Amino acid sequence: MAKVDKVENVDSIVDKKVEKKADKKSKKSSYSKKKRIKKHILNGIAYVQSTFNNTIISIADTNGNVISWASAGQKGFKGSRKSTPYAAQVAADSAASKALEYGMKTLTVQVKGPGSGRETALRALQAKGFKILSIKDTTPMPHNGVRPPKKRRV
Repeated sequence: MAKVDKVENVDSIVDKKVEKKADKKSKKSSYSKKKRIKKHILNGIAYVQSTFNNTIISIADTNGNVISWASAGQKGFKGSRKSTPYAAQVAADSAASKALEYGMKTLTVQVKGPGSGRETALRALQAKGFKILSIKDTTPMPHNGVRPPKKRRV
């Protein structure tokens, strides 16, 4: 008979452990993660920096805080393909789709640099549905520049 009592005690201990685990699972944490709300920004500035090696598109709000950006290198283009107009178009599409999530509708565009992706990036932004208010060329131009190197003697 003593052996049967021990078995009953073991069963009751197992039942208590199962109840404790169930209690732990049913308790909810008092800490709840705050849901991030995306801001609705209607107007923005698109900065297109187009060099001979790459094209970078940054879209910012009117205060200058960058909302989305993309570059030809980020989109998987390597080497000489980064400087192509198609790579600039893909990068502009990517940056524009991220900015559209914020509810952006109108852009003022600032273009900088001598690269081949300047106009293509603009067309891609326009094709995404942005209303472009103005286009400004901010390419730095030297006012007589630095002193040239001395004449080469052979």
